[in-house]
Amino acid sequence: MSLDSPMSMANLPRSSAEHFGDTVLGALHHPHRKAAASDSVLWDRDEAEEAIIRVFDFVSSLAAIILFLPLLVCLYAVIKLTDPGPVLFVQQRIGKGGENFPCMKFRSMAVDAEARLAALLASDENAAREWAADQKLRNDPRITAIGGFLRKTSLDELPQLFNILMGQMSVVGPRPIVAAEMPRYGRSFEHYCAVRPGLTGLWQISGRNDTSYDERVALDVRYVRTRNLHSNIQICARTIPAILGARGCY
Repeated sequence: MSLDSPMSMANLPRSSAEHFGDTVLGALHHPHRKAAASDSVLWDRDEAEEAIIRVFDFVSSLAAIILFLPLLVCLYAVIKLTDPGPVLFVQQRIGKGGENFPCMKFRSMAVDAEARLAALLASDENAAREWAADQKLRNDPRITAIGGFLRKTSLDELPQLFNILMGQMSVVGPRPIVAAEMPRYGRSFEHYCAVRPGLTGLWQISGRNDTSYDERVALDVRYVRTRNLHSNIQICARTIPAILGARGCY
């Protein structure tokens, strides 16, 4: 199976994909080392770092859920009372090792969002080009009244704290993608699969939707190559001013 194909990782069994992802990450950390018996020390170090990050994720997400529980309940009630339909939007996203997981968000779009999008793309050439470029729209007719506020403040992503708690996501990592986005990563999809997707990351603090898709992929690759707990904490610290500034949030 060729590694040039973006679909190769997704087709691997869970155990093989996770092992391959760990191997890629280890090789990126030590690109000039030749394989040898002593390499087990390197793998142990990577595994130790992964364990430390997982503990950080678990403790951070649990503390955040407890801290923001009143806000979560309040947002749940507001969405329920102001717009018909489910409160949560759950979508299959690609996780570590190319495995799907149910990514949770507060619903910020109308229940007939897909029909609205199809109608807009069929009638507006500029919107169709914008959507084709980055899968985003500055003036999105699918977004509800409360949804605009949720997306502007990133509060729609708070339910992903439960994804982090369950080990499906990390506090910091690449933005979780859907299967349709895999071909756009090309060979870089291997980097994406080496780590868990994150609630925040380099993309979120680097302009979000103001960056091109290629720039986003490059940021994901850069993150994987430099990933450690210290860099994760730095990204977390820069996330708050990025959210308050609302750059690229739409």
